[in-house]
Amino acid sequence: MVTHAAQTFPTHTVRPGDSPLVISVPHVGTALPAELAPELTPLAISVPDTDWHVGELYGFAAPLGASMIVARLSRYLIDLNRPPDDAALYAAAPQTGLCPVLSFDGQPLYRDGRSAVPAAEVARRRTLYWEPYHAGLRALLDAARAKHGYALLLDAHSIRSVVPRLFEGRLPDINIGTNDGRSCSPRLSAALRPVLAAAPRWSHVFDGRFKGGHITRHYGQPAQQVHALQIELAQASYMDESGSGYDAARAAPLQSLLRALLEALLSCNP
Repeated sequence: MVTHAAQTFPTHTVRPGDSPLVISVPHVGTALPAELAPELTPLAISVPDTDWHVGELYGFAAPLGASMIVARLSRYLIDLNRPPDDAALYAAAPQTGLCPVLSFDGQPLYRDGRSAVPAAEVARRRTLYWEPYHAGLRALLDAARAKHGYALLLDAHSIRSVVPRLFEGRLPDINIGTNDGRSCSPRLSAALRPVLAAAPRWSHVFDGRFKGGHITRHYGQPAQQVHALQIELAQASYMDESGSGYDAARAAPLQSLLRALLEALLSCNP
């Protein structure tokens, strides 16, 4: 294994807004440090488990006053939606890992077929890449709460609609996670239900296979006036899953629904 020296590497971009809403996009990044590339398989270099185009999907959110923090780095380097101690989020499901060594389909990401990234390297990546993103996210939430008295956090994700290793069958189009109601006020979940019911083109579920990852569970503290939920989209609902290209016309109908969902959140006093 190559030992990497500490380096400066941009971890994310931030677009501040003036509403209570903060949108986190932790898995859209595709960048990998150049010195890591020789260790990775060709599959890993192609970063197939990226949350393709989620930042573009929520591009309409700026006029709504939403703040947005968007990762630049691939989840294959470090997963920003995993707890720093890599504790399991879903006990009965395969774990994807803070520093994963397998793809969602169970294929090796490292040429040497390693079973884990060494602890010292995990710690290095956590310091250089994981902590800056979370510091930036915390700053946006603190600013929103200071200005409005509360903050709304939307953790925005997508995934292929069929990943047999991670879940059975086809995933619903829209998967809303609230950590079984613990990460946000019930009024926020209730505000989304009529919007989804009025859009039968898309299937949806609350707290199904995806209940919310570390970001939703950690920052969603209603008693401290931070309300968080995750929206996991099946990529088939807005793109051709056989490639990674963005088709704005195909995505437009789902964007309209996402806008309606965000407007419902913003109109609700949690």
